[in-house]
Amino acid sequence: MSSSSGSRAQLLTAPVGATLWSMTWPVIFGVLTLISFNVVDTFFISLIGTQELAAVGFTFPVSFTVISLTIGLGIGTSAVIARKLGADNIEGARQVGSSALYLAALLVGTLAFIAFIFTVPIFSLLGATDDLMPIIKDYMYIWYAGAVLLVMPMVGNSILRASGDTKTPSMIMGLGGLLNAILDPILIFGWGPIPAMGVKGAALASVLAWAIGFSLIIYLLVGRSKLIDWRPPEFAIFVTSCRKLLRIGIPAAAANMMTPIAMGVLTAVVATHGAAAVAAFGVGIRLESLASVVILALSMSLPPFISQNFGAGRWDRVQEAYRKSLAFVLLFQLGIYLLLVLMLPGLQLAFAREEAVAEVLALFVWTLPLGYGFQGAIILTNSSFNALHQPSRAFLLSVVRLFVTFVPFAMVGNYFYGLVGLFVGGVIANILTAFFAYRWFMQALGKAQQAHEHPPIMPAGAK
Repeated sequence: MSSSSGSRAQLLTAPVGATLWSMTWPVIFGVLTLISFNVVDTFFISLIGTQELAAVGFTFPVSFTVISLTIGLGIGTSAVIARKLGADNIEGARQVGSSALYLAALLVGTLAFIAFIFTVPIFSLLGATDDLMPIIKDYMYIWYAGAVLLVMPMVGNSILRASGDTKTPSMIMGLGGLLNAILDPILIFGWGPIPAMGVKGAALASVLAWAIGFSLIIYLLVGRSKLIDWRPPEFAIFVTSCRKLLRIGIPAAAANMMTPIAMGVLTAVVATHGAAAVAAFGVGIRLESLASVVILALSMSLPPFISQNFGAGRWDRVQEAYRKSLAFVLLFQLGIYLLLVLMLPGLQLAFAREEAVAEVLALFVWTLPLGYGFQGAIILTNSSFNALHQPSRAFLLSVVRLFVTFVPFAMVGNYFYGLVGLFVGGVIANILTAFFAYRWFMQALGKAQQAHEHPPIMPAGAK
C-alpha cells in the first residue's frame, strides 16, 4: 500500500476544503453514473407501459435492501481500513480489505437467495397486485442472480477510497453506468439477432455491467494496487477482521436498510391511490437519487477523511470538514430544487405516459426536493458518526429520521390531505431531524475531543 502514503499525507495536512473537494469531485461523477442505472432503466421501462413501470416501482424497496447491506459493509470497511492507515498499520489494512470482500459475497448471496424464495409474499406485502407479479418476477429473478456481482465492486471501491483514491472507483462506476445505458435499449427492445426481452432485458443489462465492474475491481485490488490478497486471510485473522467490520457494518447496514423498509411502507400507502401513483412515486424516488448525487458523493469521501484524521488525533480538522460539508449541501440542494422545478415539464414528457402519472410526479417534484438539503445533512451526520467508530449513534439517528419523524409525519399528512400531505410531511420531518442531528453530532464530537485532549489519569502502579 505504498501508493497510499501520498494520499494519507494529504488527508492529514492539506487544507480541509481543498482536500474534500479533490476527493469528492471524482466520486460525484462515479455516483452520477451509478445512479444512472436506475434512471436509465426507468426511462426505457416507461416506454413499455405504465404497468411495467409500476411493477419495477415495487422492486425498489427490495433491491435497495440488498444494496443497503452492501453500503453498510462498505462504510465499515472504509472506516476500519482508513483508521488503520491513519495509524500506519498497512498489513492490518490489507487483511481487513481481503476479509471484507469475502464477507460481502457471503452475506449478500444469502440475502438474495432468501429474497428469491419469498418473492411473492414480500411483494404482496408491499401491495403488488396479481397482474403485476409476473413482471416483478421477470425483473427480480435476474437481479437476484447477479446481486453478488454488484456488491463486490461496491466494497472494493470502499477499499480504494479508504486509501484516499477516489478517482479509480469513480472510473469503474462510470464505465458500469455507460455499459448499462448502451445495453438497456438493445436488450429491452431487441436489436438484430437479439430478441426483445422487456423488463428482463433491463435486469440483464445491469447484471452484465456489474460483471465488468467485478472483473475490473478484482484486477485493480489484487493485481495492480496489491491492496488485498486474492486468497482470504487465515481463519483466525478473518474472524477478527469480520468482527471489526461488522461492529460498524451491521449498525450501518441496518441503518441503511431502514430506508427501503420505510420506502416500502410509503409505497404501500401510495398504492392505495392507484397504479399511476405508484409509477410516479417510483420515478420520483429514482430522480431523488439523481438529485442527491453530491450528498452521496460526500457521504463516501467524507468518512475516509474523518477516519484518518480521527486515527491521527486531528479533531480540529474533523470538525471543520463536518461543518463545511453541511453548509455546502444545504446551499447546493436548494439550487437542485430550483433546477428540478424548471425541468418538470421535460421530466413529465420523458417518464409519464398517462396524465395521472404526470400529475403525481408534479406533486412530488414541487414538494419533497425542498427537504433534500436537510436530508443530506442527516446523511452526512450519519456517515460522520460511523467514521468516528460510533455506529450506535448512526443507527439511532436513522431510526429517529425514518420511524420517529419521516414515516409518521408522511402517513399523518396522507390521512388528512392525501398525497400532498404525504410529501409535505416528509419535508417537515427532514427539517426537524436535521437540526437534531447537527446538535447531537457537535455534542458528541466535543466530548470525544475533550477525552482525547484530557485522557483520564491512571492510578499509580496501574498498567
